[in-house]
Amino acid sequence: MSLDSPPTAGRLRRDLLDARARTLALVADLDDGQLMGPRLPIVNPMLWEIGHVAWFAEHWVLRELRGEALLRPDADRLYDSMKVPHDTRWDLPLPTRADTLAYMDAVLDRILAVLGEGEVPEDLAYFCRLVTYHEDMHGEAFTYTRQTLGYPAPVLEPPAGGVSSPSPGREAREGTRPRTGDVAFEGGTFPLGAIPGSDPFVFDNEKWAHPVEVAGFAVARAPVTEAEFAAFVEDGGYRRSELWTPEGWAWRREAGAGHPVHWRRSGDGAWERREFDRWSPLRAHLPVIHVNAQEAEAWCRWAGRRLPTEAEWEVAASGGIPRGPGPLAKPRYPWGGTAPDPDRANLDGVRLGPVEVGALPAGDGRDGLGQMIGNVWEWTATPFAAFPGFVPDPYRDYSAPWMDGRHRVLRGGAWTTRSRLIRNTWRNFYPPDRRDVLAGFRTCAP
Repeated sequence: MSLDSPPTAGRLRRDLLDARARTLALVADLDDGQLMGPRLPIVNPMLWEIGHVAWFAEHWVLRELRGEALLRPDADRLYDSMKVPHDTRWDLPLPTRADTLAYMDAVLDRILAVLGEGEVPEDLAYFCRLVTYHEDMHGEAFTYTRQTLGYPAPVLEPPAGGVSSPSPGREAREGTRPRTGDVAFEGGTFPLGAIPGSDPFVFDNEKWAHPVEVAGFAVARAPVTEAEFAAFVEDGGYRRSELWTPEGWAWRREAGAGHPVHWRRSGDGAWERREFDRWSPLRAHLPVIHVNAQEAEAWCRWAGRRLPTEAEWEVAASGGIPRGPGPLAKPRYPWGGTAPDPDRANLDGVRLGPVEVGALPAGDGRDGLGQMIGNVWEWTATPFAAFPGFVPDPYRDYSAPWMDGRHRVLRGGAWTTRSRLIRNTWRNFYPPDRRDVLAGFRTCAP
């Protein structure tokens, strides 16, 4: 763990309550049937999942740290995600919605009582942050589950903790301009990963910054847009095996994919995209979303481009290779060290979807490099693997089981990612065939 200052109970309490409020808002309007949903390999029954986030908090804060007894004697049998196989979660004797919510309340109330007031011991602060960020990540999963299943868009309150609503005139998802061209970066030795002491909490897979050699490269100022991806579809991109890797072509054939997963033709032959339960025409300057790494790489071959490595992505987000004498330092965000707000980054679900790639210029990095934080997760070309000297944190199952060569690194966050969670060094990871997640991609010159 890395804790550079004693946190206050008030801040930890506010974040715990905010994460829980978001969880409840994401399921409040769903009926009992929707809370269970269909048995699919890419989603959980949400009734199980909300119980799981409470179990996780109880497990780490109340039991592992405090040695307290289970609040529900059946909690481990129901909610331990590493021991309860995914495809059995629909068959469990899950508590009712009312009983699940009561369990969630009981766990949270007990944790808040343990927090007390004033300064908080380092170990308690660490685990409170861990369970907050874990619930934040499940909140993102609830969001894309609603999209996958075609449920209505959730109704979300503005987040707590000083993150405001978008400024007047920016609530609509328009950008001020298209965003074209590349930004060139010189090569050199780059410290990939989190720098010790730079952040009050980092996950184990970010530890620690280590030197990697990066050749000079040029990266697009914006993610690939819906119009740009539609041109690939119209040009037969899903029918041309030469554009796909053997793995990607095998996926495409098995999935029967002929276009992005939530696209369809309208009555007049134009493309539409489904946002939750509503269909809308494509918008030229919105970033394409819900495409997997296989689709992204096929588009790149068609366009004569490539995906960035995760080192290239982080170099670009950091404004380049650090130069000069002095202590090692990198900016936390592409625009510097100021915390994200809705004028800089599309985060926290405040807009309920992506914004156009020309929007939010206040969040630009160097030379108009836009939206590297928020809007859509961005696939990289790099397999998810341990950094040198990797040691699992107490939650050993967060990273280590997925460093299996079958997952790919994504960077930057999406429109529903919580702003307290994201930073330039944050590493997400999914198999390259997942297209339910809130991912798009930006490209590099070959």
